[in-house]
Amino acid sequence: MEATRRSFLGAVGVAATAAAVPRPASTGFVKPVPKFYVAAVTPCDSKGKFDEALYRDLMPYFKEGGADGVVALGTTGEFPMFSCVERKKIAEIALKHRSGLEMIVQVGTPNLPETLELLAHAAANGADGVLCIPPFYYKNPSLDGLYRYYSQVLEAAKVPVHLYHIPGTSAVPITVELLHKLEHFAVLAGIKDSTGNAEGYATFVREFPKLNMMSGTDNNIPAALAAGMGAILMGGNLYTKQSAAVFKAHREGKDVTEAMAKLRAASGLLRGVASGSDGIPLIKAALAGLGLRESFCRAPHVDLTDEQKAALKPKVAQLAELA
Repeated sequence: MEATRRSFLGAVGVAATAAAVPRPASTGFVKPVPKFYVAAVTPCDSKGKFDEALYRDLMPYFKEGGADGVVALGTTGEFPMFSCVERKKIAEIALKHRSGLEMIVQVGTPNLPETLELLAHAAANGADGVLCIPPFYYKNPSLDGLYRYYSQVLEAAKVPVHLYHIPGTSAVPITVELLHKLEHFAVLAGIKDSTGNAEGYATFVREFPKLNMMSGTDNNIPAALAAGMGAILMGGNLYTKQSAAVFKAHREGKDVTEAMAKLRAASGLLRGVASGSDGIPLIKAALAGLGLRESFCRAPHVDLTDEQKAALKPKVAQLAELA
């Protein structure tokens, strides 16, 4: 399996900066060097319509900040708030205007037909890989049921697939047992672990050293780097340069302690500023403070109040100075 996975990564790596074009079927995956992906927001205008122009502008913004790639339509990208048709459009814009970034598209839905449809669409439009949340309406599905679901996803996949472990939101965990049943699939790339649980993350790394068990939280970045794994970060929207600096230090063979301290200092600036915000409205408001056009959320998310924006403004100014 290792040989085929290695050959597959070669094909993916060559295409990472290419324009969005259909990709041939491939048969393997190998864990790449640790990379930092931004879990990008999906901007909307004041009426809730996808803001295509602003989304295009985000890609070079993240590239300039030092990101290696972007994940489109993840949790931070509010994927459940968009229709299947809209998700295709959003993915196409991200892939067409990637600005040299590697691109992963979150394709999971609660049903298999639409998941397979979005999977095929992402591959046909040049995605370097996909992230796939488990079917999340019915809670506590059986191991056999999840295996059956993901087996069909992996059998259909023509690009690397990361499974999405975010049980606090999906209520359907990606377990060690499930991964062991699926690891014979050559296109299984790894997971994104968004729990922030250090012990659980260490178990994933120990059990699957040849997969890319990417951290979805800052606290597990050092452990991920030590194991040669990457990260997909919500905070990468705002702390792009600080996050990228941690990965740069690692690649240069340096201790990442200082870079991690700077990342924590940057992220700490905005903590508690917008009480009651789940993070996404705050990110969109803060990006506007950093010079991008104002963006809005879709219900049930609620945009920051004028009072919250006023409290956020001086903090964002401090953040800009840190960068």
